[in-house]
Amino acid sequence: MMTTTADLTVTTPSDREILMTRLFDAPRELVFEAMYRPELLKRWLNGPPGWSLAQCEVDLTIGGAFRHVWRGPEGAEMGMGGIFREIVRPERIVRTELFDQDWTGGEALATLVLTERAGKTELALTVLYASQAARDGALQSGMKDGVAASYDQLDTLFAAQQAA
Repeated sequence: MMTTTADLTVTTPSDREILMTRLFDAPRELVFEAMYRPELLKRWLNGPPGWSLAQCEVDLTIGGAFRHVWRGPEGAEMGMGGIFREIVRPERIVRTELFDQDWTGGEALATLVLTERAGKTELALTVLYASQAARDGALQSGMKDGVAASYDQLDTLFAAQQAA
């Protein structure tokens, strides 16, 4: 299966994985920083319109934790957290992820790989779920639209940084 939402490509390389890829017109170091610095995350990791990243805590160390809480329309809230397992600056971050309302059937493992080519950076995010049912549930959740909207906001952030 492969779908594309604007510039985001979503594939299923195995029965438990989702791979999301997108090219950004920014150097890898900038993309890497945007993935973990709370002041930057709050500017782009908002999901679909009407949602915002209200709480953002990140301890980017091996064994360090992160916590994100989004707020949406009519007081809706969605939270998740996890632990950093591997950090290779500025190319790779591996972390666990678990939503407060565990709709994925347990912890997922997210692997972010950033590859720079001619000043542009390809972001590849692979999420390994506990089961095929959990992966399929994620695909049906509207996740693609939320990720695409957030990555569009990240594009806008990079454009503003480079213009400054």
